[in-house]
Amino acid sequence: MTRKHDAIFDDVLSGLDAPSAPRATPDHDAGSARFLKRSTTISERLAGEIEEKTLRWIDPARCRMWTRHNREYALLTEDNCRDLIDGIRAQGRQEFPAIVRPVDDPDYDYEVICGARRHFAVSWLRAHNYTQFRYLIETRTLTDEEAFRLADIENRDREDISDYERAIDYADAVARYYGGKQKAMAERLEVSQPWLSRYLQLAKLPDVVIAAFANVREIRERNARELKPLLGDPETCDAVLDAAASLARQQQAARDGQGAYVDAAAVMRRLTRAGRPARPEVPVDRAVFGTPGIAVQTRGRKVTVSFDDGLTRDQLEAAFAHYLQSRFDG
Repeated sequence: MTRKHDAIFDDVLSGLDAPSAPRATPDHDAGSARFLKRSTTISERLAGEIEEKTLRWIDPARCRMWTRHNREYALLTEDNCRDLIDGIRAQGRQEFPAIVRPVDDPDYDYEVICGARRHFAVSWLRAHNYTQFRYLIETRTLTDEEAFRLADIENRDREDISDYERAIDYADAVARYYGGKQKAMAERLEVSQPWLSRYLQLAKLPDVVIAAFANVREIRERNARELKPLLGDPETCDAVLDAAASLARQQQAARDGQGAYVDAAAVMRRLTRAGRPARPEVPVDRAVFGTPGIAVQTRGRKVTVSFDDGLTRDQLEAAFAHYLQSRFDG
């Protein structure tokens, strides 16, 4: 995390009440107390100011994801969390706490603001014969807007959050927390307005274009920039949407086990090609002069004759003789 992001992170957490010490529960044994009760410097704006934070080990099943978490939990898999799963298993514990807040729900004690991958990794380990692992959390009291900014700061530089996930999160936040004002949101996040605008544009891509991709995690911010002029032009929009619909059917067929997926690069080639103005047709004489495989193309004063590589000498001589006769005597 960069220094700038550290500063924003501190700003989100500053002024919040420190959580009270946890009650004694089976999840908090005396042997781990020294590790759990550690102090962390949150802000150094006032000399000697230190905030006590108490960390807790809990069963991950007692946590739910915040409904506006910026990571799509359903997209997490063993494969894309393998590095974290292996790291926790090698270390013997989760090193960095997730940030959660309490909820009034009989089925859950907390909701996760930051730490979805850690939650998945620990849950996966517990489900695969590593029941000794627990989920390390830090409890905070946060408003929704504070929770949004905190989650954004933690995940902004991480490549495993897709551009499209981030775009959807920003589009929801600008309406929900900032009254639809991009400038206010950009100032609060300490990002440039053009940078934020590009992500908000990505969130506006039509559903059929999103469905054209095999996985939403493949959709990049630059894709929206490339498609924006084509979708904004009435002469090309319909062609791009038709191509997207065709791709969406192909991707769905692949999910059903019929055919192969189309990768993101190929999707973009087909969509942008569909939006290009049609080139004027060049008159082509496809007549076969006595022998299959001979074609003549005329472009202005230039004539191109093509033929199959498999033609024999006799076949080629006969075809050219026929062409020359028809050209000069016909």
